[in-house]
Amino acid sequence: MPMIELTAPAGSLTDAGRKSVQRDLATLLLKWEGAPDNDFFRSVAWTYLHELPAGAQTTALDDAPRFRVDVTVPAGALSDQRKEGLIKEATELVLEAAGLEASDAIRVWVFIHEQPEGTWGAGGQVVRLAELRKLAEKA
Repeated sequence: MPMIELTAPAGSLTDAGRKSVQRDLATLLLKWEGAPDNDFFRSVAWTYLHELPAGAQTTALDDAPRFRVDVTVPAGALSDQRKEGLIKEATELVLEAAGLEASDAIRVWVFIHEQPEGTWGAGGQVVRLAELRKLAEKA
């Protein structure tokens, strides 16, 4: 039940990047969670693109676009090694989608939010990590 949200200034993504970045991020998240690449897990890997209007994002230094990637996963779904891989590859993916260079990596921040057990629901019921793991094993 992963969810990933990208917040970016409007117009900061290339046309090709804007078309592909959400599905690419979802695929990346499933990879690092170790989830099967099948229709069920793809259907529950939700992505959102929040585009900010002009002037809504800045720093004390300049107005160059910055990007925030918020990842929500069940607590325990990602080891430290998986978090590091996800952060690295999500940064690379966003840079590519924005047509930026690796030297701009500091402009992409990734936050991983671990949802405590029993606090995530879908379909009107609580979803537990153990249940998701069983589904993944059957796939």
